[in-house]
Amino acid sequence: MGLLTQEQTDSFWRDGVLIVENAVSPEQLADLRAEFTCWVEESRKHESDYGETLDGRPRFDLQPGHSADTPGLRRVQSPEEVSDVFARTMRNAATVDFCAELIGPGIRFHHGKVNSKLPGTATQVKWHQDFPFEPMTNDDMITALLFIDDVTLENGPLEVLPGTHKGPIHSHWHDGVFTGAVDDEIIDAQRDKIVKCTGKAGSVCLMHANLLHGSAPNLSDKPRTLYIATYYAEDAIELSPYHLPSTLTHELVRGEASGRVRCTPYEMELPAVPKATSFFAQQEGADMG
Repeated sequence: MGLLTQEQTDSFWRDGVLIVENAVSPEQLADLRAEFTCWVEESRKHESDYGETLDGRPRFDLQPGHSADTPGLRRVQSPEEVSDVFARTMRNAATVDFCAELIGPGIRFHHGKVNSKLPGTATQVKWHQDFPFEPMTNDDMITALLFIDDVTLENGPLEVLPGTHKGPIHSHWHDGVFTGAVDDEIIDAQRDKIVKCTGKAGSVCLMHANLLHGSAPNLSDKPRTLYIATYYAEDAIELSPYHLPSTLTHELVRGEASGRVRCTPYEMELPAVPKATSFFAQQEGADMG
């Protein structure tokens, strides 16, 4: 018997999103929090993005307005490469088993990041789908958002449009620029259907890569930090290299390699490759390659 009930499985495939509690143990959660707290303290010593990823871009992405007094560490790219705590979570958390039950049995890791909205920072994420950033031969791909902090209605929760994973893959290009966001009109027509995804720390939000989603700024005095790991079916092959490569991309984390490829029909525009550390700059209209 699996970890997910039939009702949970049906809910995921109906809505494209599912929140499951206790995806990590209290000890694992404490370790993740402690690691991120150390990174926030380190960020006070820096005035601009720093660190280095596989292709030489900064690993630690700072919010505009960041300072030693008010740190704004908004993203850590590929934390699994520099943290045993995050690497263990990526490979061993119950999150991985949930994904295997939904799109497995064989699944691979695609990429990971920490997104944080600290109190007083204005970071928001415009509405988009994940799949146009990471096209594969099939779309059995799940973005797993692990809640390192409690996620409330006030601290910038993920907002989704349930069921849109079954719809079209929308353009994320505007006037010849890949902005990483869909047209506002697409969202305006469905605003009455928006659901905000909240939950206790240690929960995970499993989201289909084609689901339309975004999030608002953190208006509270509490942080909202997520560890986001993306997994995909073992029989999918990448069609466009991910814009921030990792040494762990494509690692087989459950099941066995089949030596096969599965293709599903769809059409979409290929993404562009940004020069910046994260797609926040992309959505802000800067640092495009």
